[in-house]
Amino acid sequence: MKKLSILILTVIAMTSCSTSQNENEAILKVMNQQEVDWNNGNIEGFMEGYWKSDSLMFIGKNGIKYGWQTTLDNYKISYPDKATMGKLTFKVLKLEATENTAYMLGKWSLMREEDNPGGYFTLYWKKINSNWVITIDHTS
Repeated sequence: MKKLSILILTVIAMTSCSTSQNENEAILKVMNQQEVDWNNGNIEGFMEGYWKSDSLMFIGKNGIKYGWQTTLDNYKISYPDKATMGKLTFKVLKLEATENTAYMLGKWSLMREEDNPGGYFTLYWKKINSNWVITIDHTS
């Protein structure tokens, strides 16, 4: 009986790790696509990684803003052309995912002709309709 209990616990642990690994890979795939879209000057494509909801929260230097459309509009104002957008690179420092939610901490950097701004981000992800999307973005 003891061996059976240990076997069951081992299988559960391995399944949990496998699920978490699969979720991490799915989230990192979204992040990679965001980099590609940004670097191609495609802000609309970049925004596909965000929750299309009025409840999306974006927290930046100007405070909390709500909504997918508001976030898109603010990106378009701040980055009106490909030169301003530069080349975006993400570096994920920490990613913890469950089956339906995830927390990510990372660094971002832009390489542009005139400067190279960068900072940190904290993202809260949810799996909605089988897709991983950012529901809260705190970027500094």
